[in-house]
Amino acid sequence: MTRSLRSDAQRNRQRILEAAEVVFALKGPSASTEEIAQKAGVGIGTVFRHFPTKEALLQAIIKGLAVRVAAETGNLARTGEPATAFFQFFTWVIGQAAEQRTVVDLLAEAGVEVIVAKPVDALRDAVAALLTAAQRAGAVRRDVGVPEVLALLIGLCQASLHAGWSPEVRDRTLAVVFDGLRPSPTA
Repeated sequence: MTRSLRSDAQRNRQRILEAAEVVFALKGPSASTEEIAQKAGVGIGTVFRHFPTKEALLQAIIKGLAVRVAAETGNLARTGEPATAFFQFFTWVIGQAAEQRTVVDLLAEAGVEVIVAKPVDALRDAVAALLTAAQRAGAVRRDVGVPEVLALLIGLCQASLHAGWSPEVRDRTLAVVFDGLRPSPTA
């Protein structure tokens, strides 16, 4: 039986995760657990109780990001305008990738495998819902499927991360991709 954390321990864990995202974004790989503890307002022992290694902390950040992406996608699928929600989601994901660059790079350097099967399944389902709604609204070509959308997202996220795109380059690139996803105007 798994015991849940006390409410103060849950708050500390959340503060540590939020602080870690900020510190890693600012300091990159050189960020220390001491800096994270200080930013979170907890002792270093509290950080290590929740996350015994830097890799465990990075894994938790990525899992949290995957959950947030799945939740945002599901929210857009439920409440967004079908003709635009798909493109809003696409833009949001690329922006999230850029914000999380340091965490993703640190995980790759460390060779850390992060298992996020449940959030990825939820993301796939939400992408399918967004795509279907956009296709029904006539905003996306009918021959585009979830595998193509996920391939484009992964490729664009990687390109944005490794090429260090400016916001202008990102916006122009997304405009080209979006033009390719939209149905051809009929003559």
